[in-house]
Amino acid sequence: MENTHQSLHSSQTKLHRFLVCGLGSLGQQCVAVLKEYGAIVSAIDLVPPSSWEVSNLQELLEEFLIGDCCQANILEQAGIRQCRAVLLVTSDEGVNIEAAFAARLLNPQVRLVVRSDKQNLNKLLSENLGNFVAFEPTQLTASAFAFAALGNENLGYFHLEGRKLRVVKHQIKNDDFWCNKWQLHQLNTSFRRVLNYATPSSKLPLQFYEWEGETTLRSGDTIVYIEVADLFPLEQRSAIQSRSILQQLWQEFIPSLSWKGLKQIGDYLRWNGRTVRVAIICGMTVIFLWCGGTILYTLNYPTSTMVEAFYATAVLLLGGYGDLFGSVKFKTQPEPAQYMPGWLRLLSLGLTLAGTAFVGVLYALLTEKLLSSKFQFLLPGARTPKPRQDHVVLIGLNRVGRQIATLLLELKQPLIAVTPTAVDTNISPKIPVVVDNFAAALTKVNIARAKSVVVVTDDEMENLEISLMAHSFNPDTGLVIRTYNRQFSERIAQLFSYAQVLCTSALSAEVFAAAAFGENILGLFHLNNQTIQLVEYAVEDGDTLNGLMLSDVAYGYGAVPILYQKASKSPPKLMPAYETTVAVGDRLVVLATTSSLQCIERGQLAPRNWQVLVEKAFTNDAIFDGANEISVISGCNISTARQLMKNLPAVLPNPLYKQQAQRLVFKLNKLRVMARVIPIESR
Repeated sequence: MENTHQSLHSSQTKLHRFLVCGLGSLGQQCVAVLKEYGAIVSAIDLVPPSSWEVSNLQELLEEFLIGDCCQANILEQAGIRQCRAVLLVTSDEGVNIEAAFAARLLNPQVRLVVRSDKQNLNKLLSENLGNFVAFEPTQLTASAFAFAALGNENLGYFHLEGRKLRVVKHQIKNDDFWCNKWQLHQLNTSFRRVLNYATPSSKLPLQFYEWEGETTLRSGDTIVYIEVADLFPLEQRSAIQSRSILQQLWQEFIPSLSWKGLKQIGDYLRWNGRTVRVAIICGMTVIFLWCGGTILYTLNYPTSTMVEAFYATAVLLLGGYGDLFGSVKFKTQPEPAQYMPGWLRLLSLGLTLAGTAFVGVLYALLTEKLLSSKFQFLLPGARTPKPRQDHVVLIGLNRVGRQIATLLLELKQPLIAVTPTAVDTNISPKIPVVVDNFAAALTKVNIARAKSVVVVTDDEMENLEISLMAHSFNPDTGLVIRTYNRQFSERIAQLFSYAQVLCTSALSAEVFAAAAFGENILGLFHLNNQTIQLVEYAVEDGDTLNGLMLSDVAYGYGAVPILYQKASKSPPKLMPAYETTVAVGDRLVVLATTSSLQCIERGQLAPRNWQVLVEKAFTNDAIFDGANEISVISGCNISTARQLMKNLPAVLPNPLYKQQAQRLVFKLNKLRVMARVIPIESR
């Protein structure tokens, strides 16, 4: 009996023991996150860290060894054989891969979570070693920066089973279709799930589902939801954008004859430069002369058509005075030069001279533009016009900057990049690039009309300086700052509340830690100063998800089920019904905070504190259908539900979560069954 107890204790310890190799910024953050899961963590590094970003890190570690993590004896001392997973997060990819081989030889079952950017090698190692996953912090965080750059409305985009999903943060306005009409629970459909809700006087809660389903949406309320984006909204948004562009052109180029309208034209001309102003003036002059000449010739030669006068004037403006009077004949005059009034003939000569001058200027400007384009053709971004408004200003075209730019291009978001030195990238021909020092470049990117500014250089102090400069240019633009130290990030976020401060190591650590427990991380985004992860589970025997209804996963663990697929390889379902029961072999994808993932790992369900009091059924059909609904939503036995409906009024014995109980009451009321939600402590 004692041996059995010791074996069980050893097995439980192994389930919670982890090893972190490399205590740089990422490694320290991984230790901190793993401890939040309740794990036992040891660490290895060649030398003690030069700085402790996590102040009490040494107290969090079970054991800290100084040595080479590639050496088998060092791994043995760290207890590799008793570890559930090892996180290899040194700054050297070669060391990480070599240490992964050594760890696998010592413990064939240990999960390997490796920091590596070699995608093809990572794929091959995963296939050959098994239980192996590799990430690169830059790749992990690029999506978070890109989504943050989109502004408040668009928080994240994901692809699942060939469908596009997006996370939206929307503030209700008076003219919204939902305003004063819809309740929150009505927004949950087969293509949408509500994540968060706040009134104008409150802040968004840190966890999902902290809202009342019967709340009616009012102007000023804020909701966060995820929806299937490719059903209909994208086409609607394109139409709206097209209309807004037409409206913008109308407002800018055909303004009312007022000082405000003239000022708009002046602003436009100042923005587009001297060359454009000259071209517009010359072009308008030529058009005026063309129209005036056509009218004069038509009035003096009534039997000639408007078309003939039109082409005759065009010939004069293009320098064809001799051609016109030498060959072109008007119908009423055999020799136009002989019978034409002197003033009209002199005017014709004037048209030729004016046309030669103004059209010549247009030719010159066009030639200059073509030559300039020829010499600048190979410069990054030279072929792409600079966006004028609602664009993202991307400061820094390093590795993470290029990945952010690629994601924004995929999302059809206008952007302009700034880099101090010319770069050779595949994306540069598709976006305009300003090559200049950062301070000077801020005056060249139309920051006054930008949607957001994303600063992602490799120097966090420089990022802060550039961000503050950008804020001084335009206090209303969104600001996203890249940092590397978590404490520094938290202080900046507190002092400059208008900015979104994303710490690369902190974001990556949450993904590495979740992956160490066996989860497949499909994506992440930033909401309410915390990281939300899209996590895929393959349910196995003994998992904390096995046997639960999706309502338990949602309300008990605080995760949002996004996709469910049965083990029988049936078609996957997006936004699945919460009455579905999870079984071994099923596939489940959820949105979850770090605390929700920790609850799932520990099997720590929130308590069920509510019950449903069924008071009266108005018809026999209502009794039958009500019993079915009670069984489906609450998960109780159908015989228990039928017995309950035969002895009304009665309280459903199964405790429920509040929103689960509210959903049941809503369904029963539709079936003509009177019921209400009551807290357990009130009985």
